[in-house]
Amino acid sequence: MPRNERNVRVEEKPEFDERVIDIARVAKVVKGGRHFSFRTVVVVGDNHGRVGIGMGKSRTVPDAIRKGTERARHVMRPIPLSRTTIPHEVTGRCGGAVVLLKPASPGTGVIAAGGVRAVLEAAGVRDILTKSLGSANTLNVVRATVDALERLYDPAKLAAMRGKPAESLKPFWERRKSD
Repeated sequence: MPRNERNVRVEEKPEFDERVIDIARVAKVVKGGRHFSFRTVVVVGDNHGRVGIGMGKSRTVPDAIRKGTERARHVMRPIPLSRTTIPHEVTGRCGGAVVLLKPASPGTGVIAAGGVRAVLEAAGVRDILTKSLGSANTLNVVRATVDALERLYDPAKLAAMRGKPAESLKPFWERRKSD
């Protein structure tokens, strides 16, 4: 473990990309009136294939963000990447939201908006095409994006399942270079 100049142990934490996607004021109706609180949606990723989303609710915005960040760190999951993009096309669903993710050739960039962009960039995806279909509810769109990322297969495992060589599952722009 690293030590600072006074020879005291210093806790080394990995740096995560934390983004607040949505802050909404919500109300609970009770006998005496309404109790207002804030709901936040936070995405946390390491920019190298791990991402998690968390929702926090509290009377104050900073507490809600802190809770959402803690939950997002706790549920971080690895996703398979193929260099700077995803290995294959995939669709994710949550409620009425549907998100379509397509791999893209290097240099394309992240063609996405809002919560989808935040999740993909935090996960470390640099080249991808996306389309959000159905509901535009931010929370459900973010959950649908994470659902799509969890449905991705590792290219080597997919090739083994199909009984094909891993080379045949490479995207067309990589196969063209090797020919």
